Amino acid sequence: MTAALCGLLAAAAAMGIAELAAGVLGRTSSSPLPAVGAGFIDLTPVWLRDFAIRHFGGNDKAVLLIGLGAGITIAALVIGLVSRIRLAWGLAGLAAFGAIGVIAALTRPVAEPVDAVPSGVGALAGMAALTLLARSARPFLIAPPAMGEAAQSTATPGDGGAIEVSDAKGGPQRRPKDTEPGSCIDRRRALLTGAGVVGVAAASGAAGRVLLHRGDVSSARADVRLPRPASPARPVPAGAQVRAPGMTPFRTSDRDFYRVDTALTLPQVDPRDWTLRIHGMVARPVELSFEDLLRQALIERDITLSCVSNQVGGDLAGNARWLGAPLAPLLRRAGVRGGADQILSRSSDGMTLSTPIETILDGRDAMVAVGMDGEPLPIVHGFPARLVVPGLYGYVSATKWVVDLKVTRFATDRAYWTRRGYAERAPVKTFSRIDVPKPLATVRVGRVAVAGTAWAQHRGIDAVEWQVDNGPWRQALLAPVPGLDTWRQWVAEWDAAPGSHTLRCRATDGTGHTQPEHRTPPFPDGATGWHSVVVTVT
Repeated sequence: MTAALCGLLAAAAAMGIAELAAGVLGRTSSSPLPAVGAGFIDLTPVWLRDFAIRHFGGNDKAVLLIGLGAGITIAALVIGLVSRIRLAWGLAGLAAFGAIGVIAALTRPVAEPVDAVPSGVGALAGMAALTLLARSARPFLIAPPAMGEAAQSTATPGDGGAIEVSDAKGGPQRRPKDTEPGSCIDRRRALLTGAGVVGVAAASGAAGRVLLHRGDVSSARADVRLPRPASPARPVPAGAQVRAPGMTPFRTSDRDFYRVDTALTLPQVDPRDWTLRIHGMVARPVELSFEDLLRQALIERDITLSCVSNQVGGDLAGNARWLGAPLAPLLRRAGVRGGADQILSRSSDGMTLSTPIETILDGRDAMVAVGMDGEPLPIVHGFPARLVVPGLYGYVSATKWVVDLKVTRFATDRAYWTRRGYAERAPVKTFSRIDVPKPLATVRVGRVAVAGTAWAQHRGIDAVEWQVDNGPWRQALLAPVPGLDTWRQWVAEWDAAPGSHTLRCRATDGTGHTQPEHRTPPFPDGATGWHSVVVTVT
C-alpha cells in the first residue's frame, strides 16, 4: 500500500509541475492531460466517437478527461508497486509517460518545439519525487523477517545501535536500528516527505491554472460592441413557437446550443490579435483584422445548425440569430481562380474543415459570424469569429475560432473529418422528430398535443405528417418561420385511446422530397429514418 501511494504522489507531482510549466509558457495545449486527450480523440475510431456523442452528448469531453484521469491513477499505482521491486522500473515508467506527453504535444496541429517542455519537466519532477519517496519510505517497504530468519537486537559497542538479521541461508544483513519498521523518526520523515510532495503538486498545479487563465478572453469579449447589421433579420412570426408543455424553444439559448468539437480546452483568441487570411487559389490574398470584419456590411439571419452525428430523433441541432460578414463578397474580393472547388478553413487550434465553394457562392447567407442572439459569440461557440453556412452539416460549414480560409481543391487538400471517411459534400438531410409526448411518457385519455420540430435548411419544410400505430398518415399544422434556413415546428391534436401506442412522423422539404423510412447511421453523411416514440395512455 505504501509503495502504491508513493507512485500516486510522484505522478501528482509530475502533473502539477507540468501544469506549472505549461502556465509559464502560456501553452494550454502542451499541458499533458489535454495533449494526450486530444491525441486520443484523433485516434478514436468513428464508431467509438459516435457512441460517445450518442450517450454523453456535450459531456463527452468531461467523460474522456475523467477516463484519462482514472487511467493515469491506475498507472501511477502500478508504477509505485513495481518501484518497490526495483526503483529503476518505476522511474522508467514515469519516463515513458513523459515521452507519451511529449509526443502528444508535438503532434498537435499548431505545435512548436517548446510544447515538449511541460511533459519533459513533469516527468523529471515525478522521477525525483518517486526517488525521494522511495528512500523515505524504505523502512516500511522492507518485509519483516520471514520464516527461518532471526533478528538479533543485541549489538557490540560502536555498532551505532545496529541490528543484525540472519536470513534463511545464514547470511547476515545489517541495518541501522533507527530505521527499524515502526520507528517514529522514520515515520515522521516519510510523512513529511509525502506531505511535501503533495504540497508541491497542489501548489504547482494551482499556479499553473492561474497562469494559464491569463489568456482568458472573457473581458475582451465583454468589451466588444457589435455594429448594427446592414441587413437585419426578418422578425420571427407570431406563432413560430408551438405552445405545448415541454416543447423545444424556437430559438436555442447559448447555454443549450449543442457543442460537438475536438477542443478539450477552449481556444482563447483575443480579437485585438485576431486576423482572417484568405489565400490559396486566389488572385489577391486578403487579410482582415477583427475591426476590418466589423466594418463590413454585416447581415443578420436566423439559421439552424445541425451536427452530422445527430441520430434519428436526436437533439444535436440548434437555432440562433447570427450576425456576420457575408462570405461570398470576401471571396470575390480575393478573386477565386478557376478550378477551385473547396474552402479549407482552419481554426486557431489547427482543426480543419472543408466547405464546397459552390455553397458559398450560390446566394445563400454564408457568413463569417461575429454575433449570436444579439451578443458577441460565446467563447464556447467560436469567439471572436466562426463560419456559418446554412444547409450543410456543421463538420463542413461551421468552423469555430476560424483564422484561415484556403481556396483549394478537394483533390489537393483533405480536412480533418474527410480524412476519417466522412463525406466531402454534406447537405443537411430532411429531418423531423417528435418532441412531445416524450418517449415512454404516460398521458391521459382524450385530447393530447403531439408536436415536434423539422428541418431541411436552405430547402425549407413544406409538410409534416404523423401516424399512430401504422394507421393512416395525417397532416400536422406547421408553424410559420422567418425563412428557409431555420427549423420549423409542427403540432397536431390526437384523440388518445387507452393502451400503448407508437407515434411516428415524417417531413417533406421544399423540393418535394420526403424523408425515407429506412434508418441509416450518421456516418458518413448523416442519419435517415422516421422518428417514433412509444407512449402509454391511461
